[in-house]
Amino acid sequence: MTIGITGFDYQRVTVADGVALNVALGGSGRPIMLLHGFPQTHLMWRHVAADLAADHTVICPDLRGYGASDKPPAHGEDTYAKRTMAADVVALARALGHARFALAGHDRGALVAVRAGLDHPDVVTHLASLDVLPTLDMWDVLHGASAAVAFHLYLMAQPPGLPERMISASADAFFGHFLDAWGTDPAAIGADVRAEYLRASREAVDSIVADYRASAGIDVAHDRADRDAGRRLAMPVTVVQQDWGAALGYDAEAIWRAWAPDLEHRTTTAGHFMAEEAPAEISAALRALLKR
Repeated sequence: MTIGITGFDYQRVTVADGVALNVALGGSGRPIMLLHGFPQTHLMWRHVAADLAADHTVICPDLRGYGASDKPPAHGEDTYAKRTMAADVVALARALGHARFALAGHDRGALVAVRAGLDHPDVVTHLASLDVLPTLDMWDVLHGASAAVAFHLYLMAQPPGLPERMISASADAFFGHFLDAWGTDPAAIGADVRAEYLRASREAVDSIVADYRASAGIDVAHDRADRDAGRRLAMPVTVVQQDWGAALGYDAEAIWRAWAPDLEHRTTTAGHFMAEEAPAEISAALRALLKR
């Protein structure tokens, strides 16, 4: 890691055998943990974290396999299962002295947050998801030519070997494509932060692919088991999304309400990187969630 969140302290915290997470810590008060997305690191929360730290303890880790956190080889499909990554963040909070905490995630981090909410309802007090659907539903809404927008999901779902070699051969072009295609405000991710995202992703190809591969396998199985059993998110939930439902032909709010009875669903005109493009909007949404 070459740059960090201004005013935050950094620690490495062991959360599992052979796995320590890089964590930025700031503020004081009721704890909230912020989980980053792809192809990013904890730095994506730099504006929101600074705002929330005025009256909250803010915990911003790099997920396992990303950034400056450990990247264990995927010896089995559970190494990067969202269940495993959710256990990481619960162990992280506990190691920092927090038995219960609020949790917000963007993109990949939101999938980890949802799994944490389902697996640890006594620990996660409030939950926010930015710009994804639950894993099972994500696959269900992708159909025909419109699914081309998610080509990376299909690429990284392939067996180990080819995806890693293809991406590594042109890593900056691959990861840079998403930084360019998914945003609406190029100025929101400055040159220094972009360079950090590309460097961090370039150095984590195998673990990033393993994370995505899990979402085409074991994560689907875990979601399906919960849906079949009628398990839902028990805590207040806020979802902020682009209007993908209108674009791809599904009712995003209805999909989320099936998982989260206590739901506030919002659409935004910001791009996918909304915590960087519209940090005041996201901070306000999180503050409103924490008051519920």
